[in-house]
Amino acid sequence: MPVLVLLRHGQSQWNLENRFTGWVDVDLTAEGEAQAHKGGELIKAAGVEIDEAFTSVQTRAIRTCNLALDAAGQSFVPVTKDWRLNERHYGGLTGLNKAETAEKHGEEQVTIWRRSYDIPPPELAPGGEYDFSKDRRYAGKDLPSTESLKTTLVRVLPYWEAAIAPKLAAGETILVAAHGNSLRAIVKHLFNVPDADIVHVEIPTGNPLVIDLDGALKPMGARYLDESRSQPLPTAR
Repeated sequence: MPVLVLLRHGQSQWNLENRFTGWVDVDLTAEGEAQAHKGGELIKAAGVEIDEAFTSVQTRAIRTCNLALDAAGQSFVPVTKDWRLNERHYGGLTGLNKAETAEKHGEEQVTIWRRSYDIPPPELAPGGEYDFSKDRRYAGKDLPSTESLKTTLVRVLPYWEAAIAPKLAAGETILVAAHGNSLRAIVKHLFNVPDADIVHVEIPTGNPLVIDLDGALKPMGARYLDESRSQPLPTAR
């Protein structure tokens, strides 16, 4: 039966600096590298054999994927990269320190931008330091200027259905190494999590979430491989 492994990237430099990262291409810290390596060791210890891996086009996710596969002894596994698995676009908040932003706009407003399902942050103005249209990874693509979790799901879901779901339907074991919000979008879809509940779903960094699926790609069970850092999981509806 198909198995899906979700792996959130390890700590990045901007995670450490408490900044809104989104689409900015920052690298892993040494701690983030260790988390990715530990994720791969857990995959190996659990005897999970990956057939194919998918990741975003952002360095922190790509390196997490590669480090995990190396540690699992499965570096030969083919890896596909696609921008639609990128982290949520934080719009005009991109690059800002989270604590300073809360002081400026108020804790309540920042919580709404960060945690509400369908209210995005202010749009990112074109032409600035973080104008991603200048990045050749996104040449010719219709890019967002901000995203909520809802619009992140709208971006992720077509790629899931076109590229990832068919592999699972064929009985493969698939690793998706990506970001907190792109992975939450997949979890919301698979478990049919209500809008009001998905904002409370957290996926810890570097801790593989293994989801057993049936032939219709409905979850039959899910578990974190590092039980000491597990988070509550939704029940399929």
